[in-house]
Order: sequence, then structure tokens, then C-alpha cells
Amino acid sequence: MRDFLILKLQGPMQAWGEHTFEGLRPSANFPTKSGLLGLLGACLGMRRNEPKRLQQLSDSIGFAVRVDERKNIKMVKITDYHTVKDARVEYGSLKSHETIQTWREYLLDTQFTVAVWNHEGAVITIDDIEKRIKQPFFTPYLGRRSCPLTRPLFEKRLMAASPINALASITPQGGTIYSDEGEDNTRKFRVRDVPLIRQPRQFASRNVYVHGGEHVPE
Repeated sequence: MRDFLILKLQGPMQAWGEHTFEGLRPSANFPTKSGLLGLLGACLGMRRNEPKRLQQLSDSIGFAVRVDERKNIKMVKITDYHTVKDARVEYGSLKSHETIQTWREYLLDTQFTVAVWNHEGAVITIDDIEKRIKQPFFTPYLGRRSCPLTRPLFEKRLMAASPINALASITPQGGTIYSDEGEDNTRKFRVRDVPLIRQPRQFASRNVYVHGGEHVPE
């Protein structure tokens, strides 16, 4: 049995960014690892210029995300049009365009339940995380600052044999689960959403294991 922290991500809009530069800003259909680390990092008071702490957080925890099923409600995406002044020409440079156009995707009518657990030798524990999601240092939001939460993040702390068992005890039951953990015969696909802390806006790949529901990552 292991210790799991259960979070609820609920709000009118969410946005979990995929690979992008300045123009098109797509959103994944479920929270990315980088997005969840950013969310918890904000609660813990971590800043962008603290790579050691950010790396410790990334190395300390695993995630399983369930897309919660709700009767007669399906997730939809919208695209919001913006113009942006002083956008970057490239991420390694301070040079900038004067003004560019951008298109930003948002998820509507969706809710997620997230199981968080510690890896062996974790420096940042789920005790630390539980304390700070109840009293966050910085205001958390659901991927972008324009996406506020409609309820507190904390749902429950429990013991379970696996993240799948942990999520099975949380209502509403049902929904596809995307997890850091899975067996060799579990459906899986590759995503590139593990932040390379010392290389801003660069990401490594990981396996995401799919449990239940339909496998529709995009």
C-alpha cells in the first residue's frame, strides 16, 4: 500500500499547453506533467529562477490523471484570438517582434481528478504538497492565469495499492486515466511534456499509460 494525495481540477476553462512558439497555443486534452508541476510549484512558492527546487519537485512525484465522466457533458475546445506586442523572435534571444497574432486553445466543460505520489528518495514529500495546496504561496490556476479554479485543489489523502485503485475510490467513478505507471501490457503512448529545468521551454519524453475509456490523447 502507498500514500496518495488526490486533487480536483475544476474550473470554467482550462489550458494545458503543448509544444508551441508564439503563434498557435494548442491545449492537450488532459493536464500535462509540466503543467501539473507548474501548478504545484506555484502552491509551494517556487520561482522560475530556482532550478534546483524545481528539479527536486519533478524528481519527487508521479501523477495519474483521470478525465472525469459526467452525464451528458462532453469536453469542447475553443480558440481565442490575441495580438501580442514584443513577442520573442526566438527563446534564446531578447530580440522581439513588434506585434504578432496568436490563437490560444482552451478546454471547456471538463474536470480532472489527479493522484499524486512520492518516488523513492523524494526530497519534496506529499506532506509538503498537501500543506501548500491548502495554503498556496502563489495563486494556482488551471494552466493559464485566465483559468481560475472553482473549488480548492485538495480532495483527499488515502492509502491504496496503486494510483488506479486510489482514483477508483473517488467520485465520479469512470473516465480514462493517463498515468506515469503501468504494466508492460498496458496501452501507452509517448508525450514530450517533462520539463528540462535548466533549458527553458525544452521538454523530454515519457510514456503515458492509458487505463480504461477510449485512447484519445489528442
